Amino acid sequence: MVHNRNKLISLLIGNLANAVIHKILEQAVQEENLRQHYDKEKLTSLTLAIKYREEINPVNAPLPEADVSMIAAQTSKKVDAELKKRIARGYDSLNLGLVEPAVNQMLKGLVIKGDD
Repeated sequence: MVHNRNKLISLLIGNLANAVIHKILEQAVQEENLRQHYDKEKLTSLTLAIKYREEINPVNAPLPEADVSMIAAQTSKKVDAELKKRIARGYDSLNLGLVEPAVNQMLKGLVIKGDD
């Protein structure tokens, strides 16, 4: 079945953002049950992101730089917006400074962004 590339990129961004959000939430909480829940959510989203990454372009072939920039920017924007919503709802100890490094780490892990 042929998939629409833009749709796959959108799904990739959504799952990447969710994985980053849960990674940051996991670092912010002290309660072990919540940490385990956030870790499980992060791994589920990351697994889906890997699947979409593989459907967009073979992993051994680089994505075009325009796609890399767009994916990084949109993922960061989604993560930042969601964390701000959670802060407004009373979540404390969320560090928005972790967004960019966490997004970059995920992008490198999925071979979307190279080591630069």
